[in-house]
Amino acid sequence: MNFRFPKSEKLKSKKTIELLFKEGKSFSKFPIKVFYLPMVNFKKTQAGFAVPKRNFKNAVDRNRIKRQLREAYRLQKHLLKSEEDSEFTLFFLYLGKDKLPYESIKIAMEKILDKIN
Repeated sequence: MNFRFPKSEKLKSKKTIELLFKEGKSFSKFPIKVFYLPMVNFKKTQAGFAVPKRNFKNAVDRNRIKRQLREAYRLQKHLLKSEEDSEFTLFFLYLGKDKLPYESIKIAMEKILDKIN
């Protein structure tokens, strides 16, 4: 298994992000909300992460939570079963008002990835 999260798997395209929010589906498993859209003819599944500034004023706190989200995704992305022609575009949004332990983020991420399949 490959547990890497290279640059090619990071969601950065503004057009793709806009398309994801317009046409994608979403659901949440506290403390994470996910927006997802199956993409045809994409090379790899791409993922983006965000933590609202409204809930966490300090950049240090926002960055720590984003690191935890990325790590939970990186270790469990193999749960996404992808066919040859279909990949996903994913965007994870942290909904919690306070910092939670990594284990709760990891469990929520695992349930989210299982549900997307």
